[in-house]
Amino acid sequence: MEQAIQDFISSKKIAVVGCSRNGRKFGNSAYKELKKKGYQVFAVHPTEEEIESDKCFSNLTSLQGAVDSVLISVSPKNVESILKEAALAGIKNVWIQQGAESKKAIETASRLGLNFVSKKCILMYAHPVNSIHKFHRGVTKIFGRL
Repeated sequence: MEQAIQDFISSKKIAVVGCSRNGRKFGNSAYKELKKKGYQVFAVHPTEEEIESDKCFSNLTSLQGAVDSVLISVSPKNVESILKEAALAGIKNVWIQQGAESKKAIETASRLGLNFVSKKCILMYAHPVNSIHKFHRGVTKIFGRL
């Protein structure tokens, strides 16, 4: 999984599936943080036209060729269809945000040949790691779980 993490964080164009008008959702937090860190981010939501004052895309296939990776931060029941869409759009690097994963989603990502990360928080890996994520990363590293 270490190589999948490196491949993901070294990409500079990331679609974020899970942004919404509710700015308190993790997808929005990740979107804003990745943008601050210098990534080119693309919000993906099926019905919103704009999120965080940026154009929103209705699906991953509308971004075909524009992104290197996709961060998925939605309910586990919705992840499989997003993984299939990522594969269809030719997006190989996928981060299934901690809490969005399921056994079936992990099996689907493997079956589709995706380079994926799961059960981890993107904000603990995308540099520079700041705030509480920096502390959490340090603690995790001490206990050998990073």
